[in-house]
Amino acid sequence: METNFDNSYKNVIQLDDEASNTKKFMGSVFLWMFVALGLSATFAYLFSQNNELLAMLRNPETLQPTTLGTVTMIAPLIFVLTMSFGFNKLSYSALAIIFVAYSAVTGMSLSFIMLIYTASSVFTCFLSASALFGVMAVAGYRTNVDLTNFGSILMMFLVGIIIASVINMFLGSGQLDYIISFVGVAVFVGLTAYDVQKLKRIGSGEEYGEAPLQKMAVMGALRLYLDFINMFLMLLRLFGSRK
Repeated sequence: METNFDNSYKNVIQLDDEASNTKKFMGSVFLWMFVALGLSATFAYLFSQNNELLAMLRNPETLQPTTLGTVTMIAPLIFVLTMSFGFNKLSYSALAIIFVAYSAVTGMSLSFIMLIYTASSVFTCFLSASALFGVMAVAGYRTNVDLTNFGSILMMFLVGIIIASVINMFLGSGQLDYIISFVGVAVFVGLTAYDVQKLKRIGSGEEYGEAPLQKMAVMGALRLYLDFINMFLMLLRLFGSRK
């Protein structure tokens, strides 16, 4: 009886430790994400409101992107690829610095939306994206349903969205753009729940085994950051009021 009691007690302690580690890991993920969003929002606002800074990205006379403006549009993709493919080789500090730089540069590139859409519609879509993200994050964290297969389907849709977006760059179809944006919102809403559940499993040690949790927290923050930003941009394309 004592042996059974001891085993049960140890199991309870182990479960408590796992829950504590998971919450600590998720807290780190969301902290990194909020820092990244804060940096992006700050740089987007500064560059959209300051003509001198904006002139660094776009020629005031021709309205064409400058060299720096072109770099800010390409750099975010390079940063993401560097973090993804260099994960095992990069140190935690290097990964964190790249993520911070990525957030700032992305904010610079997002400054252009303030020139296209009204401030009120940008703010409204941001709040809507925040609400959707929050609801799905909680759902993904609390649900006991395995979303693995669901996530695979969403990734297929995401690939389809990317291909359709590239095709529409040549077609310029407003109707197709509307469909892409509508499907995009649904996909990133679903991916938010899927990614949060996956990160919860990483925090509890169910996935990735001995991979450094500090580095995984940064990569997790990147995934959630991308979910949120893309959801926000898709909502803006659907409901944003142009100037």
